[in-house]
Amino acid sequence: MATPAFEEIAETFAFLDDWEDRYRHVIELGRAMPEMDEALRVPATRVTGCASQVWIVPRIGGAGPDARFDFQGESDAMIVRGLIAILHALYAGLSVVEVEKVDAAAELGRLGLNDHLSSQRSNGLRAMVQRLRAVAVEAAGG
Repeated sequence: MATPAFEEIAETFAFLDDWEDRYRHVIELGRAMPEMDEALRVPATRVTGCASQVWIVPRIGGAGPDARFDFQGESDAMIVRGLIAILHALYAGLSVVEVEKVDAAAELGRLGLNDHLSSQRSNGLRAMVQRLRAVAVEAAGG
C-alpha cells in the first residue's frame, strides 16, 4: 500500500538509470520540502539514531484509528531532508492504522535505497520509520 505521491517517486526512480541521478533527485525532493520552524527543532522532536540531526513533528488530523497522519521533518543534511520527503510521500494522508500496515522496508527497497545508503544513513532511516510508526500507533490508541 503506497500513496500516489510515493508511487510517483517510485516511477521517477525507475526512469532514472544512474544512481547519481537518483541521489540528485532525493536531494531535490529535500530542497522542495517546506522548512520547519526553528522553534520546533527541540530535543523532544529530535530523532536519535541518525548520524545527522533530524527532527520530526507529527501532525495528526482527527482522533482514533481513522485519524489522518501527517508530519513535518527537517535535517541539517540535504540527502536526509530528501529521505524525510520520501517518508512524507510514503505516509502523509494515510490513516494512523494504515501507517502501521505499510511495509516501509519493502516500499523503500523498491527505490533501491538500501543498496546505496551508508550503514549510518540506513540506520537513521530506520530510526525515522520507527518514530513515525510509534506516533501512528499512539495516535490510533494502541
